[in-house]
Amino acid sequence: MKYQHGMKTVHNSYFENSSDMGVIPSESVHLVVTSPPYPMIAMWDEMFSNQDPAIAEVLKQGDGLTAFDLMHRQLDPVWTETHRILASGGIACINIGDATRTIGDKFQLYPNHSRILATMVEVGFCPLPAILWRKATNAPNKFMGSGMLPAGAYVTLEHEYILVLRKGPKREFKTDQQKQLRRQSAFFWEERNAWFSDVWLDLTGTSQTRSNDNARLRSAAFPLELPFRLINMFSAKNDVVVDPFAGTGTSMAAAMATARNSIGFEFDPGFQDQILSMADTIIETANSRINRRIQDHIDFTDRRLKEKYQFKHVNKHYDFWVMTRQETDLFFNPLTSVERLDEHSMEVAYKEAP
Repeated sequence: MKYQHGMKTVHNSYFENSSDMGVIPSESVHLVVTSPPYPMIAMWDEMFSNQDPAIAEVLKQGDGLTAFDLMHRQLDPVWTETHRILASGGIACINIGDATRTIGDKFQLYPNHSRILATMVEVGFCPLPAILWRKATNAPNKFMGSGMLPAGAYVTLEHEYILVLRKGPKREFKTDQQKQLRRQSAFFWEERNAWFSDVWLDLTGTSQTRSNDNARLRSAAFPLELPFRLINMFSAKNDVVVDPFAGTGTSMAAAMATARNSIGFEFDPGFQDQILSMADTIIETANSRINRRIQDHIDFTDRRLKEKYQFKHVNKHYDFWVMTRQETDLFFNPLTSVERLDEHSMEVAYKEAP
């Protein structure tokens, strides 16, 4: 695997199966952002059963707990590989929801997040505070069970988890170039306050319905803003970001928008065309998000000035006010071109000046 480590070109590669992760050298990745298939969600039964026919059999027998364990055993090797490929100080972010389901005559919760968390700790990760993604819902009949009568009703799940785990000690930036890229990758003070909250209330979900009959009907897609935030929070420009369950390629798109390298793996070939079609849209999408970050910050500083706040620091690239000295080197790289190198990879070129 060839990585380009300049600001002008960044490779973004796609592979067909997470089992191909062996092509990535050990300790060469800085961030993993992914959302795996959710065990015990019915839409994934066929996929898991194709990997292990015993899953279909135990589901038929009404043994939900055994099915839950067997499904997670299909995911466990990916978490082991995630630990292998991450460099010391690297971060893994896993978006996962728990499941509620009736198997036979028994209704219960299947805690996917705690099962994955336990495995990640077992393979050597250090868990950091997780994020609760509170997904907005307008459903009028969301309370399930026995309606208004005790005691058979149960709480409706309206959140998912974003598990955050680190490999080894806190990452160090040692060379002058690493330190410069880190300073350029800073986030705004007001972004820090919103992004590093343990509950995200302002992200809406993404439709998972698929029109392509050859692909799985649902993609478990998350909105672009989710990996966009995580990539900005936990990596620096020129880093390598990996998504072992690429789906529609949202994590790769977010990496392109933030001047990171990316590698995605996806077992369903029906997504390949959609992933590679990003070459046609990512410039507009990414540059629009960059412009919105800048405009949101300008709006923020305007409000503070009206409140008579006295700023002390100015960003050297954009000549606008910032709250802290750490934001003075912050700089966004607009995309200029995307070239498809082959059927599995793209190369993105960026501006090196505002």
